[in-house]
Parts: sequence; C-alpha cells; structure tokens
Amino acid sequence: MDLVAENLVFRPENEYHLNNVSFTMTRGKLYTILGRTLAGKTTLLKTIAGLIAPDSGSITYSGKEFGSLPVWKRNVAMVYQQFINYPHLTVFDNVAFPLKQRKVSTATIQQKVSQALQQVGLQGFEERKIQALSGGQQQRVALARSLVKEAELLLLDEPLVNLDYKLREQLRDEFRGIFNSGLMDQSILIYSSTDPVETMQLGGDVVVMDEGSVLQQAKAQDVFEHPADTRVALIANDPAMNLIAGEKTGGMIVINQAIRMDVPRHLESLMDGRYTFGIRAADISIDKEGDLWEVELSEISGSETFIHLRNGEHFIVGLLEMVKDIQIGEKISVQFDTQWLYAFDQKGDLAASPFQKAD
Repeated sequence: MDLVAENLVFRPENEYHLNNVSFTMTRGKLYTILGRTLAGKTTLLKTIAGLIAPDSGSITYSGKEFGSLPVWKRNVAMVYQQFINYPHLTVFDNVAFPLKQRKVSTATIQQKVSQALQQVGLQGFEERKIQALSGGQQQRVALARSLVKEAELLLLDEPLVNLDYKLREQLRDEFRGIFNSGLMDQSILIYSSTDPVETMQLGGDVVVMDEGSVLQQAKAQDVFEHPADTRVALIANDPAMNLIAGEKTGGMIVINQAIRMDVPRHLESLMDGRYTFGIRAADISIDKEGDLWEVELSEISGSETFIHLRNGEHFIVGLLEMVKDIQIGEKISVQFDTQWLYAFDQKGDLAASPFQKAD
C-alpha cells in the first residue's frame, strides 16, 4: 500500500509552505523528512494528517483519495515535538485512551498497552501519574499511545528536539529498534528532523525539503553519498558541506591564485570549466602542509574543534578531532583530501561524486 502525494501546494498569504510537493511512500518503511526550520516539514505532516487542507494537489492511500477524508476517518497517529499527554490520567490510561474511545475489550486493551509500554521501555510505570515522569518518559508515553492505535500512518514531528543530548541518543536507539522490529510492518512511518546526523542514524528513506519543495528522495546513504544539488549538500551535512567556486583546467583544480590542487581520479572525466567544489569538514586536514588560511572562529564541541577559515573570498569549516585552543586571526595550514571532493555544475546540480553510484 502506497501513500502518494502529487503536486501539493499550500500557499497562505502568497507564501509557499508546500510548493508542488510529490512523493511516493510504501507501507512497512521508515521515511525521514529532513530540512531546516520552515522547510515545510510540519506543514506536510499536518496535510497528511488532515489538519491542513492544501490549495491544490492530491493525496491517495492504497489507490484511494485520501485528501478529502475528515481527520477522524484517517487511520493516522501523530507525535509532536511538544509531547501531549493527559495530566490527570495514569500512564496506563494515557496509552489506553484511543483504545477506550474505540470501545476495545478490556483484555485487548491490557495486552496492547502492556506491549506498547514494553516497546518504549516503560513497563512498570503503568500506575504513575504523568506529572511524576521526566520529559523523556512523557515523550515515550506519547509514542506508546500512538503505537497502540496500530495506525496505518505514524507521523513523528521532531519528537526528540526538546530533550537533552543523552536522552535523544537513547530514545533514537529505541525508535530505531521499534522501526526495525517488524512490529510496524503494516504502517508507514514518517519522521521529521532538522538534524542530518539523526537522519543518517535512523536510516531508511530520506525526503529532503527546503522552502516548501522536495529536493531529493532517496536512501539515506544515497543522499549522503550523492546529494542531488548544492542545497541538499548543505542541508544533509553537519556542519554543512563546504562549497567553493573554482575551475577544472587540464590536470588542475584552481580555486584562486594561491590554491591549486591536482585533479583526483574520480573527477578526471569532467570537462574543463567552472564548477562548485564540495568537501566535508572531516575531509580537510588542519596543521598539515598546505595552503594558509586565516582563522575566523574556533568552536569546541565535545571532544572536537570546528575551525572557521578564510582565504580571500572563500570560507570553509574544518574539523580537528581534539580540543585545541586556536586564536582568531591565526594563520594555519590547510589541505583538502581531494579523494573526497564533489563537483557541482553551474546550475548547482551534482556533476561528480567520490562514491561509486550503485546500480
């Protein structure tokens, strides 16, 4: 069973929130919608759920028109970044609420709620009040309530964004376990995120959005290895992929008079001309023999140091896998590992990747 969107447009006050959005999603699979804030992710999820009516376009599910169905007739469960629970109810009653609304038998409710609480690691919490739970536990209650509905569409709108780092890591692993357990094979799971690292860790298929438009839909690994264009390259990497205008001429890549590199083997077949070259921060060597760049900013993040660098009109971010105090204005040597260099044409479309394209 497929969920198919065709040319969805939502344009309140002449501002595109969805701009000709089309995609196909298949039952039993996980899809992550990746995009910056205001990319259209929440609007798209609300449109699927029936909370927003698009100005034009269509949504079908299993070949049947879905867009005209009222919310209460759609077999959809949605978990928001601001988790919503019933504060006067126990954990058990919160999770059981949609089943009681459908007048499911007591024995079935007991079985389904117990299974869902076990899935999210909350067995033994049945009689606790919501106010007694931590933020992460409350989010798990909201997820368990969505699981017991056995909805055909499970929509998760940045469900971990308001939690601390350690808890996000833990719940992300639990989500991935639930997704891969086979228990959700009858559902389509759609998870929205602004975090490319989270997106790659979840795996599955990725729909990259920007300013209301879908830029690319592909496997997570393919988005990482073969970003469709420069916008995807920026969105699907953290920090964003470095993009530098330059020229391929003969056997050289020339960025400016001071920065020249031998053409790596995977770019040899490119025609000579102007390109935008892309390279990730992790593929830039700092303090090794190379071109001199000036430090604009140095950021320590955990056990790593991100260094913002400038050479003329060109700016890049490099990564040191250590904590190091580097002064603004300092000149340091930088070398690109050109075996990981991307090339994008003058329209911004991918021209060459360092990764072999799968057949």
